[in-house]
Amino acid sequence: MPKGSADHYAGSQIARYEDVGASPRAARAASEDAVEGIDVSSHQGQVDWAAHWNEGKRFAYVKATEGTGYLNPGFADQYQGAAAVGMLRGAYHFALPDRSDGTAQAAYFVDNGGGWAPDGRTLPGVLDIEYNPYGDTCYGMAGEAMVAWIRGFSDAYLLRTGRPPVIYTSTRWWNQCTGNLGDFSASNPLWVARYSEDVGELPHPWPVHTIWQHTSTPLDQNTFNGPYERLLALSGGDRAVRR
Repeated sequence: MPKGSADHYAGSQIARYEDVGASPRAARAASEDAVEGIDVSSHQGQVDWAAHWNEGKRFAYVKATEGTGYLNPGFADQYQGAAAVGMLRGAYHFALPDRSDGTAQAAYFVDNGGGWAPDGRTLPGVLDIEYNPYGDTCYGMAGEAMVAWIRGFSDAYLLRTGRPPVIYTSTRWWNQCTGNLGDFSASNPLWVARYSEDVGELPHPWPVHTIWQHTSTPLDQNTFNGPYERLLALSGGDRAVRR
């Protein structure tokens, strides 16, 4: 594993750098217009997928890769385990933009489990772009340079799979590190992380989120912004899923 390539899960740096409020679970009423899910990495090891299914979870994202030097050793078991209980599932990539270009990292992701299939069960892959675990918050490339890196990853993923990736981020990081430049809202569904009782302000210029990661305890938990039929549409190729 290259120096500085470790296993950072989705939101690991957001929880480190941003305020973590109360979980919204107690305050949020059950709704037919939302679907609950989880995301996992090697930190979870063996996952009791049946238990999560019985708790109402219907989708999962599994970490596949980080940079171009890390593979989740438990990816295959976790990915297949989610599918075995009936969950829709997809993979995510933890980006390290200062290590290599977006095209290279998208290729590494797709080559190691991050692709998409038009089977109605596979969610599009995710670009997890958040605080740098190793140094400068914006990886030394804020503004136009960061937007170009993200665009390179997104375009390369689209070319390989036929789908633009979901973008996972937080509002604070995105607005700081892209400088509110670039617009991915028409092509890339938004998965926003905010550990509070409401989703809050969204990254510029998305008008609506697709998935909200609302807590990281006891593991990352997420809510899809729409009914199950819309989640199925996302897995089936509808890149602009909205409520």
